[in-house]
Amino acid sequence: MKVKPGRYKHFKGKFYEVIGSARHSETFEEMVVYRALFVSKEFGSNALWVRPKAMFIEKVAVAGKEVPRFKYVG
Repeated sequence: MKVKPGRYKHFKGKFYEVIGSARHSETFEEMVVYRALFVSKEFGSNALWVRPKAMFIEKVAVAGKEVPRFKYVG
């Protein structure tokens, strides 16, 4: 499954923009590169993040229900 670029909503409610994918230089694990679409006191505006693809697309339990960690919204 390919993670398409665009806007995603994290299960905790904040929005992020997926920029693309990358590979870990040592393990070659596929990673997702994304940008926070909000200002963080700790990390500033539009902070860049990277997360293993498997973790990005996985489902998490919220109030006993499985939901996507990140949901594509356009």
